[in-house]
Amino acid sequence: MKSSVGQQVVKVLSNAMFGLFMLGVLVFTVISVRYQPPDPWLEPGQAVTELVLNAVMPNSTFQIDESVLRTGEDFSLSPADNVTVSMFEEAAITEVQTTSVFNAIQGDEKTADAPICSSQDTPINCSDPAVLNAIINYNLEHFPDLSFFSYYPAVKGPSDDQCDAAWKFRAKKEKSWRMYKDFRRFTLTVSEACNVSVVDAGGWHSGKYAKHLIPRKRGSRKSKRKFEAALASLEKNVTVMEEAEVIEDSVDKADVSTFQQHKYLFYARGGDHCKKMSHYLWSFLCALGEAQYLNRALVLDLNLCLSSSNNPGHADEDGKDFRFYFDFAHLKDSGAVIEQKAFLTEWEMWNQRHPKHQASFREVVGNSVTPMDLQQDTSTIIMRKFELPEPDNYWYRVCEGETENVVQRPWHLLWKSKRIMDVVNAICGQMEWDFDAIHVVRGEKARNKDLWPNLDSDTTPESLVAKLSDEIDTNRYLYIATDEREPGYFDAVKDTFKQARTLDDFSALWAEGSAWYNQTLELTGGIPVEFDGYMRAEVDTEVILRAKKKLETFGFLTKDCKDGISTC
Repeated sequence: MKSSVGQQVVKVLSNAMFGLFMLGVLVFTVISVRYQPPDPWLEPGQAVTELVLNAVMPNSTFQIDESVLRTGEDFSLSPADNVTVSMFEEAAITEVQTTSVFNAIQGDEKTADAPICSSQDTPINCSDPAVLNAIINYNLEHFPDLSFFSYYPAVKGPSDDQCDAAWKFRAKKEKSWRMYKDFRRFTLTVSEACNVSVVDAGGWHSGKYAKHLIPRKRGSRKSKRKFEAALASLEKNVTVMEEAEVIEDSVDKADVSTFQQHKYLFYARGGDHCKKMSHYLWSFLCALGEAQYLNRALVLDLNLCLSSSNNPGHADEDGKDFRFYFDFAHLKDSGAVIEQKAFLTEWEMWNQRHPKHQASFREVVGNSVTPMDLQQDTSTIIMRKFELPEPDNYWYRVCEGETENVVQRPWHLLWKSKRIMDVVNAICGQMEWDFDAIHVVRGEKARNKDLWPNLDSDTTPESLVAKLSDEIDTNRYLYIATDEREPGYFDAVKDTFKQARTLDDFSALWAEGSAWYNQTLELTGGIPVEFDGYMRAEVDTEVILRAKKKLETFGFLTKDCKDGISTC
């Protein structure tokens, strides 16, 4: 009897355990299917809003700290890896052995094959692989935060013990794939044992003889002629013009033959025009996300309106170029966009050439028709019109409701303009890529004593010196990112921290004759471009991200809350 009862108990326990096991499997399966990784850009729309945009005002425009402007490349995974870096560096050493032509360029052809240390008085043979090897080792030791790629052969400098070398590089904290170039002048010495070593290295872009060794991307002949014409139209008092690299973000010529092989999504202008840039981007990425969901190219209007809130002291300014601020080439290369004027030209020419086979077209008003409703639509062009009163005419309303769990905003496609990033890298280069940074928020917040009662007094120069002295070595480079525009406001800080810099200390990088100045002329047909408040905020954001130590206003400089009183 006892044996029978025991068997029943064991059977019941076995069934119970099996049932619990199956329930666990079922729960795990459901979670696995519905779970989304904790990547902020894969979260539902509201989660991204809270992370990036912080809050939504009742009128559906955004109230955020516009002094920090991150784009998708600041959040994606870094592509750099040590294996790739070492492979490039090894290739660079062997590359120099086959390129004595560069010595001929500098008039050093007779000494190209001479032993590097036949005599202590013999000029340094810059083409010797040992020279480039010494430069590579110097860079690896002094710039540990950089990954170096594609070294180019060193060439003779202005004196017998100097060589100029060039290379491509990327900061290890850089999230995007793009690389930048540097060229420096090195003073070298050769020991009695024939070992080559670097005695001294010049600053950022000091090796002028090596400047042209790195091939530049060339634009079309037409764009080159337009650029040369723009330069020729400048006033005659321009004495120094820095040669600018041609950036491949020109508008593609209309190609009518392939027009109907593709499908397009066209967003007509809505209420987002002239709103804060954060609002515009939230809407733009909604449109781009819908285009990707529908497997269509988004028709992109390169004309932007810069809100006065992004450019203090100015009124809203229409007619800004998208390419001033964001990387159009990256969007174009991904196949995600087509420029609006080129699209309209192709559309019109197609219909003129094929009157009996005109491009099919569907017009959708507002956001009542969801992207899911359009998924099976075969029209060549889908145009969304936004004709309702605000806020119902905002583009981002398309991605609200049930759509936010279906359409993902492709933040990884939104990069800052290469023109802006070249300025960022030049600033970091001039501080030898070894600096600390502090972000000092003032502006409207410092004047609003109701929400931020202590911010103004906590960010005076005297307060900054007192708080920074315990955190930053006074001999280190210190970058001060700020929205404070009063000239000389940080002079007291610079008196204590001799290597302290603000963005205005690098104004030569966008002054008349600079590379940035010349590159923007190409976009405007020769009309000079202001380095505006949004560009300044973009640069400040990226420089801060590359600092060794980063100190923020809220949580360090002041006891006030970032979003106002009682919001900590």
